[in-house]
Amino acid sequence: MRLYFFRHGIAEDFVEEASDSARALTREGSARTKAMARVLLTIGVKPRRLYSSPLLRARQTADIVAQVLGAKVTVRKAVAPGFNVEAVATLITGLRNTDEVMFIGHEPDFSTIISQLIGGGDVIMKKGGVARVDIGIQHPPRGALVWLLAPKLIDRLEH
Repeated sequence: MRLYFFRHGIAEDFVEEASDSARALTREGSARTKAMARVLLTIGVKPRRLYSSPLLRARQTADIVAQVLGAKVTVRKAVAPGFNVEAVATLITGLRNTDEVMFIGHEPDFSTIISQLIGGGDVIMKKGGVARVDIGIQHPPRGALVWLLAPKLIDRLEH
């Protein structure tokens, strides 16, 4: 099973008067998300499930990705900050080993989850970055990091 972890794009700065959950993507965050989604389309990523955190910046990221990839977004509270390996295991239960699943969410959760899935090591997920982890064992989920795409790499390729 292929798991994709797509960290939300660049969002508005946090200000104390506003709710963190209501922070929207910036224009740059939207543009970079669309560019990354086009790369994913080009390399054949086709998630059977696309799960998003309910926070606005993640939902906006998910909507852009879903539009480009022709996928349907399912918003799950489990993918909000605090997302963990146990929630991954629950969300992939019952899926086939050939399925692709994408999660759109937050740091530091994604780096921690990926590290746990691959048996350790440091992982750094940049805003708008995507990692692919191929799972060989579903319960508990274990696998290998196949690639990690940083948004600055995509910026370079597009210019």
